[in-house]
Amino acid sequence: FGGLESIAYNRNRRKTDLRFYEFGNCYHYDADVKREGDVLSAYSEEMHLGIWMTGCKQEQHWSGPQVKFTVYDLKAAVHSIFVRLGVRIDQCVLTEGSSDLLAHDLTYTTKNGAMLATLGQVQPGLLKSFDIDVPVFFADVRWDVLLGAVRRHTVQFTELPRYPEVRRDLALLVNEHVRFETIEQIAFATERKLLRTVTLFDVYEGKNLPAGKKSY
Repeated sequence: FGGLESIAYNRNRRKTDLRFYEFGNCYHYDADVKREGDVLSAYSEEMHLGIWMTGCKQEQHWSGPQVKFTVYDLKAAVHSIFVRLGVRIDQCVLTEGSSDLLAHDLTYTTKNGAMLATLGQVQPGLLKSFDIDVPVFFADVRWDVLLGAVRRHTVQFTELPRYPEVRRDLALLVNEHVRFETIEQIAFATERKLLRTVTLFDVYEGKNLPAGKKSY
């Protein structure tokens, strides 16, 4: 909410293209762990990193059109933080959902079930209460949990490969509800020795495809 207040404050002063971050302690209440006689037992405190994006990442220019922020820009920022700290994206479990704060949010958890981060677009109703009439994208990173996940991470260096990498392009016809992250996880689970990256470069839906299908 503090980030939304800052966005509203800046927009009221004609500053519309914004990228904010903030570290801070967050406090949570969990009735399931409450102990009789201990008033504070149900409360916990942990460090979080909040990231907000809204407006345009590229203003209109003679060399190109205006480009607005999307949830994918926020996702790229979170991925960059993970990579810098040594968290492998392909080792995370991704789930989609919706909450009072975010619409169509994406949650990253470890394979042990520890939640690392949640990101998505802020619910329009919440933005309206702050008098914000443009999309805002927000990520909440559980900083203490994230650092705990990489506590034993060590950086290793290897010599450059003697042979150049080989790229293979695959066109996959899948059901429309299948997400790219699912295909990516299956690929890495199938081949761990040679496979280095899996990248989505095109999505097609529509003419000449069967109903309920899309092409990755």
